[in-house]
Amino acid sequence: MNLPVVYHPNYVTPLPDQHRFPMAKFKLLQELLLKDGIITPESIHQPEIAPSNILQLVHSADYVENFCNGTLNPKVQRRIGLPWSEGLIKRTCTAVGGTLLTVKLALEYGICCNTAGGTHHAFPDYGSGFCIFNDLAIASRYLLTQGLVNKILIVDLDVHQGDGNAFIFADDDQVFTFSMHCEANFPYRKQKSDLDVSLPIGLDDDGYLQILASYLSDLLTQVKPDIVLYDAGVDTHVGDRLGKLCLTDTGIYRREMQVLSTCLAYGYPVAAVIGGGYSSNLQELVYRHSLLHRAAFDCLKL
Repeated sequence: MNLPVVYHPNYVTPLPDQHRFPMAKFKLLQELLLKDGIITPESIHQPEIAPSNILQLVHSADYVENFCNGTLNPKVQRRIGLPWSEGLIKRTCTAVGGTLLTVKLALEYGICCNTAGGTHHAFPDYGSGFCIFNDLAIASRYLLTQGLVNKILIVDLDVHQGDGNAFIFADDDQVFTFSMHCEANFPYRKQKSDLDVSLPIGLDDDGYLQILASYLSDLLTQVKPDIVLYDAGVDTHVGDRLGKLCLTDTGIYRREMQVLSTCLAYGYPVAAVIGGGYSSNLQELVYRHSLLHRAAFDCLKL
């Protein structure tokens, strides 16, 4: 089986020069995966733009309308950290559509990876930390409202806590939120996930993977999800500008193999998004993100 991967050219929209969000990485990631034979043109699935009624499964109508019309309060827009544009609307709604397609394909094939996604800092009424609409939360609500699943496990290994997910699903027994993140990092006001694991600054590969292993199998056994949504942020890397942890490329690959192979061994479909990554070296960053897809490709060969 070819690895199903979700990508759309809309994932990239122009930003001002020197903006610290590495927008170009999404297109470059797809190109690298094709070049290295991890995916083929035939295994790429293009999402549709998520419509307003789907966004409102999680977000308030006022927030969705104001963002899409460019009428957000300037303070709310600054908190997002991305300058508003027509292109940003298209990019944002297509990325949400990408994660929606990713979860559907994961249910069909057992595994699927997006080449974007992981906007876990978005709350119902506002965005934060480069996150406008919460793709993981919207996809989860979609699956539940459509009756496609009854139980979801979100495994969030981005270096930053998945605070939006924690808040949105605080009183929802159908979605279990697990966030393993650097404690001394954004967001400074943490929310309460179903399970939070706070990590110390400077944690290395072996320490990180041992902690993850001590939770992952037990979580799967306890939650018994119909699907796992995996946020594979690579801002855990030692070279990340916003990270504070010390994982290497090898450590990140081992992490991806650990998560994906464990979920598949237990028989749980897994839908993965790439999450955060903010290296100043774009080529190195794109390779780190590709480790998710390389691990998924290798899992299919096992």
